[in-house]
Amino acid sequence: MNNIFKRTTLVVRDAGRARDFYEKVLGMRVWYDRELTLSGQGVPGNPGDRVHLIIMQAADPVIGMVGLLEYLEPRLPEPPPGPVRFGIGSIVFVVQTDDAAELHRRLVGWGAELHAPPHDMELIGADGQPVRMTSVTFYDPDGYFIEANQRH
Repeated sequence: MNNIFKRTTLVVRDAGRARDFYEKVLGMRVWYDRELTLSGQGVPGNPGDRVHLIIMQAADPVIGMVGLLEYLEPRLPEPPPGPVRFGIGSIVFVVQTDDAAELHRRLVGWGAELHAPPHDMELIGADGQPVRMTSVTFYDPDGYFIEANQRH
């Protein structure tokens, strides 16, 4: 059996604001944008709940999609303040970029919460060889942690 993870869907406060961030800062494009009424069978919720689902597409036509799911009716309660450290259930998204400095400029222009500005690192890759990269880490508007790497 082959299973291919094609998309991760994030529960967000405001799908439109999240769309703008993923589009204007990360360069993704809208692949799907609809308001839906839940049946109670798929996405958690009660029959009749309304949601707004936007699916953003990265450069690859199949993988790297991100769903942005806003519960419209009823609204979800605001989450507590963001985590200070990672723990069980924390999520780390890893993005490959071709320009860490430009991404950093866009993040600053957006007013995004940065974890660390661009910094150079060297790791041992899966093949045992050194990999040099510049990394920038940040949070999206809903507190999801993203690590973006530019390989050299």
